[in-house]
Amino acid sequence: MALDKRRSTRLTQPLVRRNGSLQPASWDEALDVTAAAFARAKDRTPESSFGMFSCSKTTNELNYAVQKFVRSVIGSNNIDSCNRT
Repeated sequence: MALDKRRSTRLTQPLVRRNGSLQPASWDEALDVTAAAFARAKDRTPESSFGMFSCSKTTNELNYAVQKFVRSVIGSNNIDSCNRT
């Protein structure tokens, strides 16, 4: 019974904020909104507006790709792979 309740409350499509409330959107629209928000944050303070956490349990290749994206595309050195845990 609890599993059925969880399934009925799960999101099945992305939501974007329009006029102060969350509204259903297409995946393309949601990704465009996210990319625009990243670009605005990057334009304001590129070196401190963005950070990324990656998991030490993922592959080295994935951790490399994440740090390369953050440093090259976003322009930030704020990345941590939690290797201490």
